[in-house]
Amino acid sequence: MPEARPTIIVTRAMPGAADTQAYLRAQGLDLVSAPMLTLEPLPAPDLPNPKTLSGLVFTSANGVRTYADLRSDRDLTAWCVGPATARAASDAGFTDIRESAGNAEDLANYIAAHMAPTDSPLLHVANAAAAGNLKQGLEDRGFAVLFTALYEMRPAATLPTAVSDLLHASTRVIILIHSAKGAAALSDLCPTRLPDTWIITAISDQAAGPLAPKIQTPLVIAKTPNEAGLMAALTSALATLSA
Repeated sequence: MPEARPTIIVTRAMPGAADTQAYLRAQGLDLVSAPMLTLEPLPAPDLPNPKTLSGLVFTSANGVRTYADLRSDRDLTAWCVGPATARAASDAGFTDIRESAGNAEDLANYIAAHMAPTDSPLLHVANAAAAGNLKQGLEDRGFAVLFTALYEMRPAATLPTAVSDLLHASTRVIILIHSAKGAAALSDLCPTRLPDTWIITAISDQAAGPLAPKIQTPLVIAKTPNEAGLMAALTSALATLSA
């Protein structure tokens, strides 16, 4: 008798998790929603006049959404870290969208390859934890950059009951990791090592890092650090279990 398909635990925060869950359900997969982070908007900052900027830099779809909730201007170039962020920019009404396909370092290289530094700064809007890294990378390439935190991602206080139950069962589980902060929140809430029936499938090595002390089975890492890459890695993990 064939082994039952594994349960997929989705640790991604809302609202992005809804897209992941819809994809998994369309594939006929069983899933548990277990967001390890919750988006909390910060008090509205005094954003600079768009006319003083040379462009906007977005490293997440949440950054796009929170900015779009505060400002109505859509004329500036939106430099986006990857396809999900670019799609959010398109949905928000931006028309000049430039899409990289990697992490913050890749985005800095992409911007430098497609734009010359000007006296007008770029504005990077993101979550509070993103302060500094991309800004410094762009400044090292000659760009003037402003950074504004529009939201923060707060870790979950408890594990969902469904996840706690799976920790004590023999069920095959694949857990999807979208970020290092989400992985850290999960690690903090798991008192012991994860069961050897669990496979960690992560968007990048960096994202999986905080779970390393809790893992007993090989990691499956996405070849590209985006949602499409993670879903391809999930397909590989499922194939491994069914082999």
